[in-house]
Amino acid sequence: MKDLKTVIAFSIKDMVKRKSFIISTCIILVLIVIGFNIPNIIKALSADNEGAGETKLLIVDSTNVFEGTLQTINQMELGYDVQIANNEVSFDEIKTKIENNDIDQAMLIEPKQDGTYKIRYVVENMTQATAIPESLMNTINTVYTNLQISKLGLTQEQIASLSPNFEFAIEQTEEKEVSGNIFVIMILSIVLFYAIYFCAYQVSSSITTEKTSKIMETLVTSTSPRTIVLGKTIGIGIVGLIQICIIVGVALISAKAFLEPELLEAVLDMSQFTPYLAIMTIIYFILGYFAYALLYALTGSTVSKPEDIQSANTPVAILSVVGFYLSYFTMMNPTSELNQFAAIFPISSPFCMPFRIMMGIATTSEVILSIVVLLITILIIAQVAIKIYSNAILNYGTKMTFKDIVKVYRDKNN
Repeated sequence: MKDLKTVIAFSIKDMVKRKSFIISTCIILVLIVIGFNIPNIIKALSADNEGAGETKLLIVDSTNVFEGTLQTINQMELGYDVQIANNEVSFDEIKTKIENNDIDQAMLIEPKQDGTYKIRYVVENMTQATAIPESLMNTINTVYTNLQISKLGLTQEQIASLSPNFEFAIEQTEEKEVSGNIFVIMILSIVLFYAIYFCAYQVSSSITTEKTSKIMETLVTSTSPRTIVLGKTIGIGIVGLIQICIIVGVALISAKAFLEPELLEAVLDMSQFTPYLAIMTIIYFILGYFAYALLYALTGSTVSKPEDIQSANTPVAILSVVGFYLSYFTMMNPTSELNQFAAIFPISSPFCMPFRIMMGIATTSEVILSIVVLLITILIIAQVAIKIYSNAILNYGTKMTFKDIVKVYRDKNN
């Protein structure tokens, strides 16, 4: 136990002293603060644009189709400074006004022989607008409709009856009720994937680096390979868990400080985040991390050069990405059998089961089964990883192939 604590402490100190760890953590925290400030940045830019003036729009209604009602557009805060012309204005005159910055855009309302109207939207060039803004079209249609309704002499009750009075509701056929903010759920899944994948990857990198610097020879002579594997896995995992807690903490503080209450409530609805969910998320982080960290410990012990780490870790990386996307894409149909499978399957359950718990569709039996399967998987991986590690850790030759790993494992059993 004393040796295990020593290896854990050594791994923690080595991890937190790395420049790559410090720099990456700082960059992530800065990006989080900037990310939560994006709405404020956009708002500031919009305010600057508003200070520069609204879009000057000239509407030419030479035949008085709207009978003077177009002035109401200026009261709707659409971002336009509307000027109305009831006299004939030619296209060349409009072109001159745009070139002289008297106006930015223009609309010409022209009656057709069939009783309909053509509206020509004139801009300086097509980079300003490839189509008439929908808000402007809806407003023009509304103004004209209101004008025609007022001419019919309808009562208030008759006018009210023209508007739809429908109550819309969504219902599902599944017996299980699904609830929860899908945006928060996806963020949770992504954070878990980042934490598990990148923290586990550090185990492989640490082992290979120590092999290269000959530190491993000192470790092996002072303690057992089993203690080294477990100690490094636990130590790096503790650092990773602390890093994630810091990142989540900064994200929550930034969201509270920089986002407006309405936006915060809509985007980050944390009503489903209960103490039970928090505990289960930590449990699945720990179990998922151990599963992948032990796999990375195995791959890290099979190489002797840092430049070989990437290729050696590729199979495990592919496995983790497959597990993540299996859970990520099944979120679109959380009550499907594939999603239930992803919540049990050990390579995807760390990313999938917490969001099922958040959505309230995970039964107690499913959670227990998922944890049991994950624990059994970890024990099997640990047994294989430690045996391979024990024989391969002092290998300073070429990178071991899969055939070599199988041979070493069989020899160790014999």
